[in-house]
Amino acid sequence: MNIYDYSIPKPNGKELKLADFKGKVLLIVNTATGCGFTPQYEVIEALYEKYHDKGFEVIDIPCNQFGHQTPGTDAEVHEFCQLHYNTMFEQMKKSNVNGVNQLPLYGYLKSQKGFAGFGEHQYSKLLEEMLAKKDKDWASSSDIKWNFTKFLVNRDGEVVERFEPTADMNEMEAKIAELI
Repeated sequence: MNIYDYSIPKPNGKELKLADFKGKVLLIVNTATGCGFTPQYEVIEALYEKYHDKGFEVIDIPCNQFGHQTPGTDAEVHEFCQLHYNTMFEQMKKSNVNGVNQLPLYGYLKSQKGFAGFGEHQYSKLLEEMLAKKDKDWASSSDIKWNFTKFLVNRDGEVVERFEPTADMNEMEAKIAELI
């Protein structure tokens, strides 16, 4: 299987087929509206506006699995993002990215790019300590660790990079620009 074999549920009950994005650079991100990383919406929207005409798409998948930081309905999440960040990219139905009810797409993404650490960030130690309390082997799993984990897919449908929420957004933009 490859990225184009997957689809994602939209809030209206229809499916977004990733095959419709062949030849485009994709940023797939699990988001939250009440997280310390929520301001990343502003950067992601700016990247979308800057590179969209060059073949860049953002696939926003709201998720409530991390600290229950995405309360509300799909409509309320969409309204929040429009009101606070004027997002132009389409949002998918709120979905799970880990566990037995995860989107099949996330099983694939995690198999392509596993967790490689949080790097140097003001929240890295806090996240590490919090995750270690729940699972002593948390770092060896490819599971999504927190909101705003991003996967970058090239024009050939290959998952080329995984950016944890603590990743430098400038480094992410440099990688996007390289692929565009």
